Amino acid sequence: MNSIKNAPIGVFDSGVGGLTVAREIMRNLPMERIVYFGDTARVPYGSKSKDTIIRYSRQIIRFLKTQDVKAIVIACNTASALALEEVKKELDIPIIGVVKPGAKVAAETTRNKRIGVIGTAATAGSHLYRELICSINPEITVIEKACSLLCPLVEEGWLKDEITESVIRRYLEDLMEESIDTLILGCTHYPLLRSTFSKIVGEHVNLVNPAYETAQELKRLLDREHLASEGTVEEEFPYRFYVSDAAERFTDFANSILPYDVRITKQIPIEEY
Repeated sequence: MNSIKNAPIGVFDSGVGGLTVAREIMRNLPMERIVYFGDTARVPYGSKSKDTIIRYSRQIIRFLKTQDVKAIVIACNTASALALEEVKKELDIPIIGVVKPGAKVAAETTRNKRIGVIGTAATAGSHLYRELICSINPEITVIEKACSLLCPLVEEGWLKDEITESVIRRYLEDLMEESIDTLILGCTHYPLLRSTFSKIVGEHVNLVNPAYETAQELKRLLDREHLASEGTVEEEFPYRFYVSDAAERFTDFANSILPYDVRITKQIPIEEY
């Protein structure tokens, strides 16, 4: 049993955005090992069809299973929205996404029952955040907005750039007229722009970071399933990173945002899984 408890958590995303989820797991569950996969060859997921996202997710899950993971986190809002329910049925280990934890916290903390959600076109178009929030409280109004340009800007490293700020302002114009008091950062890239969002929406709007909420949900899941690691992470490389393309670029980006020195990222042929 102990060997299962000491097995790693599998975390996957369409690219680098899911590193914000990995970062929260590192901070909040320091005893846990992580195997991270970023699908950098096929990013972005936000413009792809549901069938394609499910196919990609299945391939990645098959790869993560070869790494003997004890649980999986879909650290991608698009894949959480479109593939989670489908792949969950096929798995014999626990799997969670990033949508439900964020939706739950937003529904519980809104004061005026008006919540904004920003994400990729696929996430916004799935209306999953709206469905989950309204199932918790049908009186809440949810306004969704696709912000397709933000992921490429983050991946370009333009986190504190005036162009990025001006793009965010333009996207949020309509939302701010809706009197929202809560904004869900419904894409794992967006927490990296948190300070800019904060500046634009002001103090009266609560920003919900699903990456943090997902780490908390993972903690509860591991405790509930008696899978939480009992040992300490003593080995030299407790976190392993894999991508489908551009390993060097991924490593540079990971080192700019993680509290851990990523020495090597391995590229794997994900289409073969």
